[in-house]
Amino acid sequence: MSGSDNAKLSSLGKDYDFGIHEGTVGPSVIDVSSLYGQTGQFTYDPGFTSTASCKSEITFIDGEEGVLLHRGYPIEQLADQGNFIETCYLLLNGELPNAAQLEEFEGAITNHTMLHEQMNRFFHGFRRDAHPMAIMVGVVGALSAFYHDSTDVNDAEQRKIASRRLIAKIPTIAAMAYKYSIGQPFVYPRNDLDYASNFLNMCFSVPCEETKVNPVLARAMDRIFILHADHEQNASTSTVRLAGSSGANPFACVAAGIACLWGPSHGGANEAALDMLAEIGSVDRIPEYVAKAKDKNDPFRLIGFGHRVYKNYDPRARVMQKTCHEVLKEMGIKDDPLLDVAMELEKIALEDPYFVEKKLYPNIDFYSGITLKAMGFPTSMFTVLFALARTVGWIAQWNEMIEDPSQRIGRPRQLYIGSAPRDYADIKTR
Repeated sequence: MSGSDNAKLSSLGKDYDFGIHEGTVGPSVIDVSSLYGQTGQFTYDPGFTSTASCKSEITFIDGEEGVLLHRGYPIEQLADQGNFIETCYLLLNGELPNAAQLEEFEGAITNHTMLHEQMNRFFHGFRRDAHPMAIMVGVVGALSAFYHDSTDVNDAEQRKIASRRLIAKIPTIAAMAYKYSIGQPFVYPRNDLDYASNFLNMCFSVPCEETKVNPVLARAMDRIFILHADHEQNASTSTVRLAGSSGANPFACVAAGIACLWGPSHGGANEAALDMLAEIGSVDRIPEYVAKAKDKNDPFRLIGFGHRVYKNYDPRARVMQKTCHEVLKEMGIKDDPLLDVAMELEKIALEDPYFVEKKLYPNIDFYSGITLKAMGFPTSMFTVLFALARTVGWIAQWNEMIEDPSQRIGRPRQLYIGSAPRDYADIKTR
């Protein structure tokens, strides 16, 4: 394939031309939408890792350079200088809000945080030991049964209302899922608290005493939300877009995204990182496990180090590392073997030539798992918090997909390798 304006493909003795689209930054793409019509052939790309499924203005990742941009803004700047609500507005609208816009948006989110009271009963239909992510999938999907006035995807105003409702209500649902799992009463949202503080209050306060949210933990929670807000066309985002391409309502689409995120290869990595630390158990066993990780013939791998997309340092991990140490200092945690293992592993990964040369740096999952544990969340809630943060990204991507005139219902093709045509045989002759 060559040429600056088009690409040439030779197949079965014939040559074909295909257009090339240039992005603002990043690689160009070959437009193969007419491939089947021209050649009678499809491309074969398991996992779609070499296929652009859409045009998007929202998020850009350069894995080789360790860059993550939201609407052009580096993730480090958004996390260090802004807050999650500003980031939500940015992802949804394309620009950072001015003071008046932020006040209006923040007020709208705050006024949508309560759930329909009948939804409280919905939680009691789950077994007490239900995984919080199972509850999230069910309850978020059920929102469409309670908010009929914002399910028409062809109505821009209804899409706007649904978007704000989801961002506002997902922390309430997540906190209720947590409270239900530990047998404590639900705590209603408070309009006098910011987004992250309100969520922590709903998770950790109890009706029998007054609780004050620690501002250091609230800021850490806010950063975690920002760092997980969107990550381009990953599995769960692609799931939301694919579900949305059929015209499904936004609540159903986000529920589909949550279900996809639940998979251990996607949203469960921070929980898996903690499980690995627990397996190591103590600092004196680290050399044994580091040796196993270096051994090509040993299946053991250090989870939470390196990243499928980022071949350089994960830019989110830099912010998360700082936040992690701030939380550990604030909580004054001592004599925790798991955290001792984590800190020693971090030191080794940043200094050991093997890890440095292979760029196996601690990633965001490594630091977020440690941070959330220190804040008091059980591992079963880690992916729930990921889903909470990612909801705004899903909604922004869903809105963009709905408004894109070139988008059609998703219909991936296949390479059929089953039986050739054959005749039905009567059961007596089989």
